[in-house]
Amino acid sequence: MRRFSKTRVNNFFPMPGEKRPALKKRKRIPYEFVLDAISSLSPRTHSMFGCLAVYVRNKIVLILREKETESADNGVWLATTDEHHESLRREFPAMRSIQVFGGGTTGWQVLPAEEENFEESALHACELIVAGDARIGKIPGTKRPARTADAKKEKAYSRARKKRTVRRRSGK
Repeated sequence: MRRFSKTRVNNFFPMPGEKRPALKKRKRIPYEFVLDAISSLSPRTHSMFGCLAVYVRNKIVLILREKETESADNGVWLATTDEHHESLRREFPAMRSIQVFGGGTTGWQVLPAEEENFEESALHACELIVAGDARIGKIPGTKRPARTADAKKEKAYSRARKKRTVRRRSGK
């Protein structure tokens, strides 16, 4: 058995004359005051749709979106359901469905960043989240389990068998 099984390269101390590898620039967190307002709940964040999704426990509660292009839906997205839209709209008159996924009503409602009272509205939404308001937040659906290699082979075999059957019936 070898004493040193793997050679490791230390990228932090390049050899003289070598350039340091470029570091990936971190994106700025949009509307960081929102995370500060719900910090008592220990929120966690993940990148989603090129935005920042905010989770509290097992629920997704918000998405923070600030893009230079397609800025119509910039602001704080609230995760909610159709049944809560009317009551939330009484508290947030500027709230509307997001447009980026096409027209119509969606579960994602946005507090638009261009509105005059945007920060006040976003902070009020944070107060509702901290208070445990059931109208904001959704438990994400479970992901389908990945197919095993055997299941992939079986599906490919099944497709090929169907093609052969179709060719035989059509006389080709």
